[in-house]
Amino acid sequence: MQHALIVAHPNSRSFVSSLAVAYGEAVEALGHKTIMRDLYGMAFDPCLKADEIPSSAGFAPRADIVAERLILADTDVFALFYPFWFNAPPAMLKGYLDRVFGMGFAYGKGKSGNEPLLTGRKLVSFTASGAPTEWVMKTGAYEAVRTLFDEHVAAVCGLSIVDHMHFGGIVPGIRSDVVVRHQQSVRNAVARQFGPH
Repeated sequence: MQHALIVAHPNSRSFVSSLAVAYGEAVEALGHKTIMRDLYGMAFDPCLKADEIPSSAGFAPRADIVAERLILADTDVFALFYPFWFNAPPAMLKGYLDRVFGMGFAYGKGKSGNEPLLTGRKLVSFTASGAPTEWVMKTGAYEAVRTLFDEHVAAVCGLSIVDHMHFGGIVPGIRSDVVVRHQQSVRNAVARQFGPH
């Protein structure tokens, strides 16, 4: 099984990035393969171009998107790692999905409209916020992201949602033992979802 770890945080030493490392180590310990896609580290361009939008005049993905789709072609699990900024995913991640998961990769034209092309593959998300988890849940922010982002992307692409783990109260100076505990939660989730049953 191959996992694409898609990380959307500008600091490669961030809490969010540490979750991706823990996830990668855990799935590799199970004998799975990983592909790390550090969007900021790659200097990925999230801006969708006019000629990339399907229209009656046609469209074509740019060279960087063709290359990215080739890298992701054999991915079984798309694992997203990102912070909540204004209670939503970073623009970098949204732009990545707009450009990479567009027509011809995640969905295509069918007889009765668009049809998903990633059926049988999985989506798992790990998010963090400075606000406490209880507040994120109480205000509806978590459910909004799950509905408008996870569930919609999964439905359009044909992905099965495995899980969405959110970590709240992640602030500068967070104690290292708390980080280690949350990393272990990620490892436990990997064992639960992908380990031998």
